[in-house]
Amino acid sequence: MLKAPKIVLVINAGSSSIKFMVFSMADEKMLARGIVERIGLPEPRIRFIRHDGRRVDEEVEVRNHDDAMQLICAKLVHPEQGVLKDISEVEAVGHRVVHGGEKYHDSTLVTEEVKASIREYAQLAPLHNPPNLKGIQAVESVLRGVPNVAVFDTAFHHSLSPGAYLYAIPYDYYEKYGVRKYGFHGTSHKYVAQAAADFLGGDLSRLKLITCHLGNGASVTAVERGRVIDTSMGMTPLAGLVMGTRCGDIDPGVVLYLIRQGMSADEVDRLLNKKSGLLGVAGIGSSDMRDVIQAAEDGNEKARRAIWMFVHRLVSYIGAYYTILHGADAVVFTGGIGENSPYIRERVVREIAVLGCRLDEEKNRQAVGVSAVISTSDSTLKAVVVPTNEELMIARETVRVLTAAGGTA
Repeated sequence: MLKAPKIVLVINAGSSSIKFMVFSMADEKMLARGIVERIGLPEPRIRFIRHDGRRVDEEVEVRNHDDAMQLICAKLVHPEQGVLKDISEVEAVGHRVVHGGEKYHDSTLVTEEVKASIREYAQLAPLHNPPNLKGIQAVESVLRGVPNVAVFDTAFHHSLSPGAYLYAIPYDYYEKYGVRKYGFHGTSHKYVAQAAADFLGGDLSRLKLITCHLGNGASVTAVERGRVIDTSMGMTPLAGLVMGTRCGDIDPGVVLYLIRQGMSADEVDRLLNKKSGLLGVAGIGSSDMRDVIQAAEDGNEKARRAIWMFVHRLVSYIGAYYTILHGADAVVFTGGIGENSPYIRERVVREIAVLGCRLDEEKNRQAVGVSAVISTSDSTLKAVVVPTNEELMIARETVRVLTAAGGTA
């Protein structure tokens, strides 16, 4: 009988941070979570939260990702603050890796070849893949011999057909440079699709779902019987919905026009990725939807316009995906906005009433951070709130991959 890891550490490494969560997989219980931030910068610190709510928040000394991993391991086994008796209890580590290109259609055991591929695909995700790789290397340095599993954000979207993932430019650019739609947030969409099916008491292989991951980054995916038919993000996470600081879909001619007006490619990149979306349209100095809603309620017309643009774009995608799916069983809201903003959900559901989805106002008001059906009982298209848990999905994938490979070392 194959041996599955009992304790799994999940790592999400950024350029100057490492987020972590550790699970007991027997009951999928989160034992501890936290973040080491400002790695290599002034005043680095760790935030560490145990399953019982006990917290540690303190300044630390970390120069690099290896130092940060050493610190995380020390906290996990700390005699007063920790949750493990010995670090050897960690039998596997799952890593969020943003881009797996066309090569990786599934989560995979990390090997030298896999690391080389992550490095190669950094040209497609320059802000994410390099620090993701640093996280893997840090674990290999600190937890020697413990198997690592890469869980790719792009993997869930590999069921896209060429008609969905190709762009209408000469095919050579796809063959030479990999120019195509890849899609992102795949780990969240995969988790939420299964969790929605479980919550509704259905079989994912029989359902058609439109999953809406709404946060500072936002995307929507059409899932037919567990397979992705289409998704809103493209070759990069810039495409699709209006986001916190990203513009989403835009006429590519705008980019050319701005460059011809004298802006550099890097300046246009910063404009579209860092200065646009809710931040740019609302003009209140914040990309947080809560702040934009408050400004709108206080009478700020730009904030109201930003909310309408956000809702309009999302509703347009839901309508398109409903058509592509030939009907759907449910629209699923997740992410920071999707789980916690009855205000936004109300505006979206009212716009899709034509699809047979009608809002139950009381259920919608009460559904904050919990799974709930927020549509009326007679709706033919359900509206559902399902909290995402990407870390648990990564832990599950890690167990699945290692079990299939013959268990832990």
